[in-house]
Amino acid sequence: MKCPFCSHADTQVVETRMAEDGDFIRRRRQCAHCEKRFTTYERPDVTFPAVVKKDGRRIEYERAKLLGSMNLALRKRPVSTDQVDGAVERIEEKLLNLGVRELPSSRIGELVMRELKKLDKVAYVRFASVYRSFEDVDDFKNVVDEFRR
Repeated sequence: MKCPFCSHADTQVVETRMAEDGDFIRRRRQCAHCEKRFTTYERPDVTFPAVVKKDGRRIEYERAKLLGSMNLALRKRPVSTDQVDGAVERIEEKLLNLGVRELPSSRIGELVMRELKKLDKVAYVRFASVYRSFEDVDDFKNVVDEFRR
């Protein structure tokens, strides 16, 4: 494994842990050259369904896009990286369990909203405002009213 800091090829595994749900392995590594530590995750290589966008285009599923959109909604919110990783894992597990070759991006958006609702209500409203294309204050009010019920 190449060091992300100095690009040196010689790194050592310092610690190995199984994730709580057993779906992946977390490894702490240390570079033999610069001695900095970093974390890697080992998970099975699986094929996710293609994502069908609103305009009909089909693109490959990208974990980084999912994580990026969730992190944007969670920016400056008190939610740990482990909690976000857990939410992404649950979403990916649901995507794989659907057993389909493609699915609409709206389905992924709904799964993200469900997870954000559990993690942080402010992040949920942020994501919903973009995802549902809020037009005015009443749209925000309706989402906040959902929480009051």
